[in-house]
Amino acid sequence: MAFTVITFVAFTALVAVLSWWKTRGDDLSTKEGYFLAGRGLPGIVIAGSLMMTNLSAEQLVGTNGQSFAGNMSTMAWEATSAFALIALAFIFLPKLLKGGIATIPEFFEMRYDTFTMRLFSLLFLIAYVVTMLPTILYSGAVALVKIFDLESMFGIDYFTAITLVCVGTGVIGMCYAVFGGLKAVAYSDTINGIGLIIGGFAVPILGILALGQLDGSGFFQGIKHFITATPEKMNAWSAPSALPPEVPWPLLFTGMFVNNLFYWATNQSIIQRSLGGKNLAESQKGAIWAGFFKCLDVFVIVIPGIIAYQLLASNGQMDTSVGMAADQAYPLLVMEVMPKPLMGFFAAVMFGAILSSFNSVLNSASTIFTLNVWQPIWGKKADNQRVVKVGQIFGTVVGIIAIIISPFVMYFGTGIMNFINECWGFFSMPLLTAVLFGLLSKRAPAIAPKIVIPLHMMLYGASKVIPFFSQFHYLYVVFALFVLECIIYAVCIKVCPRETAWNMPDAHVMDMTPWKTGKLWALVGTGVVVVMYIIFSPLVLA
Repeated sequence: MAFTVITFVAFTALVAVLSWWKTRGDDLSTKEGYFLAGRGLPGIVIAGSLMMTNLSAEQLVGTNGQSFAGNMSTMAWEATSAFALIALAFIFLPKLLKGGIATIPEFFEMRYDTFTMRLFSLLFLIAYVVTMLPTILYSGAVALVKIFDLESMFGIDYFTAITLVCVGTGVIGMCYAVFGGLKAVAYSDTINGIGLIIGGFAVPILGILALGQLDGSGFFQGIKHFITATPEKMNAWSAPSALPPEVPWPLLFTGMFVNNLFYWATNQSIIQRSLGGKNLAESQKGAIWAGFFKCLDVFVIVIPGIIAYQLLASNGQMDTSVGMAADQAYPLLVMEVMPKPLMGFFAAVMFGAILSSFNSVLNSASTIFTLNVWQPIWGKKADNQRVVKVGQIFGTVVGIIAIIISPFVMYFGTGIMNFINECWGFFSMPLLTAVLFGLLSKRAPAIAPKIVIPLHMMLYGASKVIPFFSQFHYLYVVFALFVLECIIYAVCIKVCPRETAWNMPDAHVMDMTPWKTGKLWALVGTGVVVVMYIIFSPLVLA
């Protein structure tokens, strides 16, 4: 255990030192430098940061828990994200970067009005503080408590162990985000990304080796066992009536697509990386390359859940219930297959994944509050240093609130990913439709989002308490509301259009030359997703 702790501390310290070294000469006293990394991020750093922001502890723990309790249909959360990232690269980024947009709420003020901007800012902040930040800390704590066996090490109960890890992780994450700005976040993401690729892929490889040992053989026998032992788990095309954690196949073309489009193209904590690119081409590269990474993610955050089912559930080490029990599948698999000398390194990688998501969302929350709420109301005459200082103070307050809430996530009773995604359902489609019609329609009026937001929250909330809707996957409800809200926007454009046609102003903040081979790589990425769905279907493995 001592060696595990030493390697954990060593790798974590290495990331901190390298992040400091890369940002030591940067000017963080300006809004551009602190919130958008001076708009100087290259494509590979954007892609790495997008991957690490998304490939977080709640993904490793929660999505593997979904595949453990369900089947390969849960890979839809990962692989089909490539389509949304392609849309981000070629539809959203050219328009947003042209206008020099720093935050999505800023776009809402430019396109609609100040009230709409502040309303969406409030929705983002509520979602970040109540949902995203606490679940990031909690899911990471679940993994680290199991890996280090903190209950036995310190003689404490499970809740206390979870609380200690949440506090420690949250404080360190706050230091990255609050005092380093977006550039420190992005570079720490990229360094952690390298470690996560190594450690993340090691888990399924070692898991396959362990499956091979069940039959007294090696790696190739393990692959055969993985493919043949539970064919029902290999199917990525679940029945239309399937419920979470499975994903019904019609949702691949409906609810899942619009949900992913919201997440990757309008979620501030995600899109902020792309808005920090040095030019349009680099931002597009980051988005497209991130799409390829999402396909690779299937091997890191979906397949290990299936391996855990075959290795741990088959011999009675785990029950197969949906919810928090299933969320323990991944850390228990790591403990089962990871060699003890590598456990510290992997724990550091997991710790990096927690920090990555936590500090990325925290930075985005600070950006939204400071630039879209505080400065327009109270800081109109504030200089850059004052603006950045307020962002740091707000980030500290939000981080403390998230730390306090995080240990209590364990009492919500459902799986981590289901909890997060169902909570996002309250905000996702109003955000997506406001951005879509704001960018693509010159006449969408400001009244449209004001109608859509309360109506959506009321109808989506009703679907959570009316028993009739419990027989449907919640993404069906999300898509139905998306269609309804598109109709509302269309009616508003027809009945009460904006008086003057709106066009995105050119801020001239960067080179807007698109990536020359971007569309070719987008086509290749689409082909990769199609091949994956053919492999994990009744035609091949299922």
